[in-house]
Amino acid sequence: MLLALPHVSARKYVVHHGRGSSHRGSIDPPVSTSTSKTAAVAGTVADGYQHHPKQGLARLALGAIGVVYGDIGTSPLYAMKEVFVGHHPLTVDQLHIFGVVSLIFWSLLLIVTLKYVLVILRADNNGEGGSLALLALIQRRTGGGRWGPSLVILGVLATALFFGDCMITPAVSVLSAVEGLATVEQGFDSFVIPIAVAILIGLFYIQSRGTGSVGKLFGPIMLVYFTVLTVLGVINIMGRPDVLQAIDPRWAVRFVMTDGMLAFLALGSVVLAVTGAEALYADMGHFGRRPIEVAWLYLVFPALMINYLGQGALLLDQPEAAANPFFLMASEDWRLPLVILSTMATVIASQAVITGAFSVVQQAVQLGLMPRLRIEHTSAAEAGQIYIPVVNWALMIMVLLLIFGFRESSNLAAAYGIAVTGTMFISTFMVGVLIRRVWQWPVWASGLFVGLFLMIDGAYFSSNLTKVPDGGWFPLLVGAVVFTALTTWSTGRKLMIDRLREAAMPIKVFITSAATSASRVPGTAVFMTSTAEGVPHALLHNLKHNKVLHDRIILLTVAIADQPYWPQTERVKHEELGHGFHRVVLRFGFMEEPNVPAALKAAYGPGSEVRMMDTSFFLSRQTLIASDRPGMALWREKLFAWMLRNAESAMEFFRLPSNRVVELGSQVEI
Repeated sequence: MLLALPHVSARKYVVHHGRGSSHRGSIDPPVSTSTSKTAAVAGTVADGYQHHPKQGLARLALGAIGVVYGDIGTSPLYAMKEVFVGHHPLTVDQLHIFGVVSLIFWSLLLIVTLKYVLVILRADNNGEGGSLALLALIQRRTGGGRWGPSLVILGVLATALFFGDCMITPAVSVLSAVEGLATVEQGFDSFVIPIAVAILIGLFYIQSRGTGSVGKLFGPIMLVYFTVLTVLGVINIMGRPDVLQAIDPRWAVRFVMTDGMLAFLALGSVVLAVTGAEALYADMGHFGRRPIEVAWLYLVFPALMINYLGQGALLLDQPEAAANPFFLMASEDWRLPLVILSTMATVIASQAVITGAFSVVQQAVQLGLMPRLRIEHTSAAEAGQIYIPVVNWALMIMVLLLIFGFRESSNLAAAYGIAVTGTMFISTFMVGVLIRRVWQWPVWASGLFVGLFLMIDGAYFSSNLTKVPDGGWFPLLVGAVVFTALTTWSTGRKLMIDRLREAAMPIKVFITSAATSASRVPGTAVFMTSTAEGVPHALLHNLKHNKVLHDRIILLTVAIADQPYWPQTERVKHEELGHGFHRVVLRFGFMEEPNVPAALKAAYGPGSEVRMMDTSFFLSRQTLIASDRPGMALWREKLFAWMLRNAESAMEFFRLPSNRVVELGSQVEI
């Protein structure tokens, strides 16, 4: 299988169509534009929360509690339950209770605190985090090198697995919370699925309206939720203070030595306690490193651990409570309020996952790893609040299918974990390259860090592979489909641009020949081009068919850099080519909206020659023809052609005025 993924250092998007075209356009080639400059970017600072100057540390930490920790915060609802009554149940006795609680404690300490909070959070790309941001950071700092192609594959694979996690998280968290109704009244069992479905449909429905106003309640609600977790844990620990012995790692070792195979299988359920750890890094751009660290170290980690210890204490006295230890920690009078509060927490966790999916898709589109999609901004004040309709409804359909197919949170938990542990495993490799090649840690320190977490993550991932027959196949299937689509798009982009370059004409030759003899008409013509060299195909077709050229011709390239934001003062690069021809490159970060008219207006000012009413935008549109030429398998060429036809209109993607766009097309065979 041919795999030609783009270098992530910069992407250039060629625009190809106007509204209503039958084929949605072409794509841009990989371009090697230098973005190594580390100028301070407005609105971002690499370390800490200073890139949110209007908000204090406490407020940002409260916001992080509501968004970043929703997923991992709701893990107590099902983690202990799955360990003792799941697909590989354990005997509810002191050895297994202490052993499991010990494994949970040290997993939270090593994986979340050490790996993510203390190390990976420092691997920020101008304040942004996540697999793609980490990939772009490594590529920019190292230039790719011999590890470049492998890192790109790992980054794309981590992104593909992330979408499987996005589908399972809302289903398992909301369903596990609503199942708490069974602890209130047995007759409520039949209402669990309808209530969960109604909640999730409502959640996906409101996405298009934005969640800014509702989001303000996330932090306070989750603060109350974590407080309740702590109170419940303390009450139960007071009844059995001996459960505190479980913090001793020797209990985990004794559990493994006594029941080796059962302990290995139990890891597949224990890891549910750390699901959501990757959100700490992915959501760093919203709050900054310091607020996320403070929220984890001073509230979330203690609250989670106290609650897990409280569940262990409950099971020591009441082994039958393993059926649902989280809700049975509370007295009967408080279980219904606890169900309501937990359901609210899981809705918040689901909202965070959905928002994360939107952000990852936006990054992938901007970095050239996915076709253009329609992205709507739901807030005029917050650039990060976006809505992607096709992603929203696709997620909703898959989440509902999961609920109707698996029907119980325990069954869904069997499918959960593979995507998370796979992503964690991949992140260890990527961070290993970062700490050695970029941070230049000593060989022994790099080897110790990578070796430790390859062993831990490898154990969890291999344990979760045993879940494949019980539902673990689902996230693997989703990951395989997404990975195939992303690599097909990347490879198809390269093949298509290679074909277009075969017939390219040098710009100097064009200017000194046809351009000097053609008739000129008043106004400005902007020809969108994928590279800062050669003659755009739209310009050649315009001269061939219309026999005229405008007085002022701008060959415009939009470059997406490998950093989240590009300095406004360095947005435009302008070069005069003579005879009224100008070469202009607009640079944007991968978290920015590429608004071409606004960028041109800001660059040239209101009194310049670039006036929208006198400017026409000429876009090329290529119709793809699959062939037997060397490149991709025929079925992948057809898949690429389908993705190309259904990509978002470049006119809308670049915010071009619809009444000033002219489209010229041609056929391309790959």
